[in-house]
Amino acid sequence: MECVFGLVGDGFAILAADTSAVHSILVHKSNEDKIMILDSHKLVAASGEPGDRVQFTEFIQKNVALYQFRNGIPLTTTAAANFTRGELASALRKNPYSVNILLAGYDKETGPSLYYIDYIATMHKVDKGAFGYGSYFSLSMMDRHYHSGMTVEEAIDLVDKCIVEIRSRLVVAPPNFVIKIVDKDGAREYAWRESVMDVQVASA
Repeated sequence: MECVFGLVGDGFAILAADTSAVHSILVHKSNEDKIMILDSHKLVAASGEPGDRVQFTEFIQKNVALYQFRNGIPLTTTAAANFTRGELASALRKNPYSVNILLAGYDKETGPSLYYIDYIATMHKVDKGAFGYGSYFSLSMMDRHYHSGMTVEEAIDLVDKCIVEIRSRLVVAPPNFVIKIVDKDGAREYAWRESVMDVQVASA
């Protein structure tokens, strides 16, 4: 029951994701961060099989870092998105990854951007996007309330509306969400929306 969504505003892009690690009917943890900081000005939010999600996002992160180390300049957001799509496409007929990705970034020349990349290597540049069961509700909320040129406050308010809608309508809704933002000042964690805290169990 994963929920990953994001949008582009005026000079920034925001990604939000649930933080539940679930297998079958078990919730293993409620603080799993599914949004990775690729580099100083890029974020990648992923949903899918946990092993594929972690392995593939780390693979992309290390290759983006390797490119910058070898060439002395970072990949643009467009280049990083195309590299990610290319790796998914190469793996598609060999050992496919069951992972869907929203990649957000900020470039000095072009500003913020958001790329939608699914598990069969389809890629689109979008203003708003979502994956998982939560997308049924978050996409409808964004269709209703999203507009170009949103301020950070308006975007966070819309993200909160999406979270409230998911929590109230999805039958097994994840309780906690993490929100991250990328703009001219870099990629960073913005806030957590928690309704369940992980309890530390004392060892006997």
